[in-house]
Amino acid sequence: MKKFRFLLIAGLLSAALTTVAQPDPNFHIYICIGQSNMEGNPRPEQQDLENVSPRFLTMNAVDCGENKMGEWRVAVPPLARCNTGLTPADYFGRTMVKEMPENVRIGVVMVAVAGCSIDLFDKDKFEAYIPNQAGWMKNIVNEYGGNPYNRLIELCKKAQKDGVIKGILLHQGETNTNDPEWPANVKKVYDNILADLNIEAGSIPLLAGEVVAADQRGVCAAHNEVMQKLPEVLPQALVVPAYGCECGRDHLHFNVKGSRELGRRYAARMLSYLGL
Repeated sequence: MKKFRFLLIAGLLSAALTTVAQPDPNFHIYICIGQSNMEGNPRPEQQDLENVSPRFLTMNAVDCGENKMGEWRVAVPPLARCNTGLTPADYFGRTMVKEMPENVRIGVVMVAVAGCSIDLFDKDKFEAYIPNQAGWMKNIVNEYGGNPYNRLIELCKKAQKDGVIKGILLHQGETNTNDPEWPANVKKVYDNILADLNIEAGSIPLLAGEVVAADQRGVCAAHNEVMQKLPEVLPQALVVPAYGCECGRDHLHFNVKGSRELGRRYAARMLSYLGL
């Protein structure tokens, strides 16, 4: 009888632990990749640091003070690295938790490198790409262990133990302005991410945000025409318009207002995709 009772208790404990270990289907995770506008260029204002819902989380991609790599925390900016700024992902997440049911949490996993080409996220090209870049970019790459794509996959695999990846947010293209191969190269990165994370091919959307638009005299605005061709190559792509999103003096980076608005538009596209 004692042996039977022991086996019963052991079985119940095992079942309980197995249940706890299962990913939460109501924890929706989004992968965020790109260059400077994704990592965040403008300094957050006080309103950006306040009232962040505990339902909106970010997984640290690097060690930053008390925030350790691979750990979830409430998504108070900066989200990318210690000295980065406000990113569209900030107001994407804030809008999503506001509009989604209260039992749904939103998480973001971000790896972004200022000034980078899409080649940096191509696992077949990054080794040849990095040596030819400026020292400051190499320093950022080194914060990600010398391989940003590998760091992204490492973090996402860990995140998958906690929740379910629902989409990819991309803001990249300034460095690839007018590159006709950009859509195909983005598709390759998308396909590789899904394959490496054992996500069914084509099962989640990729939301691609436009660069600073022509109405703001964006210096790379021509790339938005290239971006419109992305859904032709990647049917899962949803292009997020940047028309009217304010930029800084360089006409390359969004300012705080522009970053907030673009983030809300990412959320609007995703909510529409979800039928909400």
